[in-house]
Amino acid sequence: MSNAQVLIIGGGAMGVSLMYHLTKAGWSDVVLVEKNDLTHGSTWHAAGLCTHFAHNPTIQELRATSVRLYRDILPEETGQNCGFHRSGAMRITSNPDRMDEFRHVAGLSDFTGYPLEVLTPERIAELHPLAKLDGLLGGIYEPDDGHVDPTLATNAMAQVATRNGAKVSRYNAVQSIRREGDKWIVETAKETFRATHIVNAAGTWGWEIGHMMGLNIPSVPVLHQYLVTDAVPEVTERLDAKLPELPMIRDPEESWYVRQERDGLILGPYEKEAQAWSVDGVPPEFGADLMPPDLDRVEHIIEAAMERIPALMNGGVKTVVNGPITFTPDANPLIGPAHGLENAWLLTGSSMGVMEGGGSGWFLAHWMTHGAPPMDALAVDSRRFGSWADRDYRVEKAIECFGLQFGVHYPFEERPAGRGKRVSPLHDLMVERGAVMGAAYGWERPNWFSDKQGDIAHESFRRPNWFPHVAKEVETVTTKAGLADLSVFSKFDITGPEARAFIDGLGANRAPANGRIGLTHVLTPAGGVLSEFTVTMLSDTHAYLTSAAAAEEIDMDQLTAHAKGFDVAVSNRCDEMAVIGLMGPLSRDILSQHTSADLGDGFPWLSAQVIDVAGVQVRALRVSYLGELGWELHMDRTEAEQVFLALETSGKPLGMGYYGAYAANSMRLEKGYRGWGGDLTTERTLHEAGVGMFARAKDRTFTGRDAMLERRDSDDRWDMVLLEIHDPEFDPFYAHSVLQGDEIVGVVTSGAHGHRTGKTLALAYLRDRTARANLTVSILGRKTQATILSDAPFDPENLRLKA
Repeated sequence: MSNAQVLIIGGGAMGVSLMYHLTKAGWSDVVLVEKNDLTHGSTWHAAGLCTHFAHNPTIQELRATSVRLYRDILPEETGQNCGFHRSGAMRITSNPDRMDEFRHVAGLSDFTGYPLEVLTPERIAELHPLAKLDGLLGGIYEPDDGHVDPTLATNAMAQVATRNGAKVSRYNAVQSIRREGDKWIVETAKETFRATHIVNAAGTWGWEIGHMMGLNIPSVPVLHQYLVTDAVPEVTERLDAKLPELPMIRDPEESWYVRQERDGLILGPYEKEAQAWSVDGVPPEFGADLMPPDLDRVEHIIEAAMERIPALMNGGVKTVVNGPITFTPDANPLIGPAHGLENAWLLTGSSMGVMEGGGSGWFLAHWMTHGAPPMDALAVDSRRFGSWADRDYRVEKAIECFGLQFGVHYPFEERPAGRGKRVSPLHDLMVERGAVMGAAYGWERPNWFSDKQGDIAHESFRRPNWFPHVAKEVETVTTKAGLADLSVFSKFDITGPEARAFIDGLGANRAPANGRIGLTHVLTPAGGVLSEFTVTMLSDTHAYLTSAAAAEEIDMDQLTAHAKGFDVAVSNRCDEMAVIGLMGPLSRDILSQHTSADLGDGFPWLSAQVIDVAGVQVRALRVSYLGELGWELHMDRTEAEQVFLALETSGKPLGMGYYGAYAANSMRLEKGYRGWGGDLTTERTLHEAGVGMFARAKDRTFTGRDAMLERRDSDDRWDMVLLEIHDPEFDPFYAHSVLQGDEIVGVVTSGAHGHRTGKTLALAYLRDRTARANLTVSILGRKTQATILSDAPFDPENLRLKA
């Protein structure tokens, strides 16, 4: 039996990159096993495109890190070129919404330091003289983009890693994986390994390796074709004239990309009806293999590309590549800890394995080394899908993602495939009352309410069609009362003799008194915010915790790990309990008709009681994310309908209505409340986020304490501010650059129009803490004046909450 500190399963760009970065970080006994040879699977036949275009800063950094690695670092370390061509790239469009998307991504990229150029049709002609301009509105140019030889890049990383002590075992398929004590036992065709850590970097085989680990890996291989032409005369002429390589060009509306390949061109079409392949297991003999060409499936896309790039018609088809690439339900890779397993990690599921591989290996190596990711991980965290992401879901979503590879990514995007996986007991009642549903971690939840059955959101970067409906919901909650289905919350019970001690050591805050509610934040070792829990101490032996829907597996992992050494039991109650929100100035009058509990002085703000409501035992929490008098009512899901209908019966005559997630977002911003996952992330501390009051560090020890305090006192600490945006047309959402003059000093993390105050609001981090005046926010390319608000614009003294 061979020992390993880390055993990486899979020798594609992702796994080899991790091996490279772990050895650079000083890890020893790093072993990589591969069932065939390095790059076999999907890496070897990839087109090698590398880009900086992304809607998320973390995804962008994965891609930018890959470019730096392939272009600069590996050639210097190995003395060999990785075949990287800095050709630049552009995306073109005839769609006005797409132009808004380009402006938004360009604004984000200004902040991240990878500036992209929004193009006019004339500028497109300058950059790509072979493209016809008919019908084009413009585009976006990525000057540092290029393409790389996937095999050269992967082998270069392997060369450096093995030089640093890593071992690669080729043609050595994994046969079984099990846990013995504190080690992983991995049986392969050639030998058995005893490893402290294992990493599923199996790509095309990620689902199968996950199955051996006892995991549900929501990835599906999908067949993708591209064709390589013979010599194209127009390209040959450019080579003879020693002109620069043509930039890659993508037309997302027609769903294709084209790049120069020596004296020819590569055309890659993405059909709308994708072809999933080997969903329940890739054939064991499959390796560096391809499927037969099937150009009939993409003939219409090829014709469209030839209309735009007529030179394509002048080169015959030399090669057709038709092979599998893996897709997750949101097309982002799975990176991070494997849920519920100790020292098990995922680095798989990337449909852009070469593009993101170099950076993904860096990202996970940092996480494994330092106990936290180097950037916010929510977009890639391997725990963002749960057991509800079953076979049908992963197939439907993979097909959807492939077909929308070039889809417009709207700020409040809701895609239709794979819906209805998790529904609350109030779902049908919500729909009957006009709820337009969205999805959150598999749950269906009301986003907003319409007075027209079957209404849908018209997605836009500008003011959406649900704006007036949300205004009406806010008015109802502010003047009367509103009901909401909040069942999507993640919900956990901590029970046992040491429940209070458990909470006291969990995060940055102490446990509240019995019958009281508090917030506690679990920190990373670097002091960033990993989890946010609303903590209700029902007794010394019973704590009830709620958190964001998307945090369910992340938070369960934190609670389970923390429970070691405490005499407590941790129970996931997410599917067992439902939550009804009753908010607004009339909420007390409505609730009092169904309970004998004292809802006045005997039930103050931020307190909790177990009371009887309409004959049902309910955990009633007097807490509100909206800044209004109100209660959250938590109960067994089987009894939620009874409580809801009773409240509705007494509330309707008083003018009570309903509210959804969009109205809640508007109202919480008017209170300046931070949201986990957007405003609160692992990148920033509680003090930087402006909620240092929840950090009780005196005479206490907890993970991240010292790092948090060090950053609190650092000169380069960031500051979160609440901004009023002075623009009657554009509403902010996220990832807009904040400027002082021409200098970029910050970034918006969340925003919305505040209907109670008439103010358009945004929370933003300022990386320059001295930038307090003469600020602007760049929204879709337009600079708009912004003012820092010193207090929450709605009820800053919390009089309504305490009423």
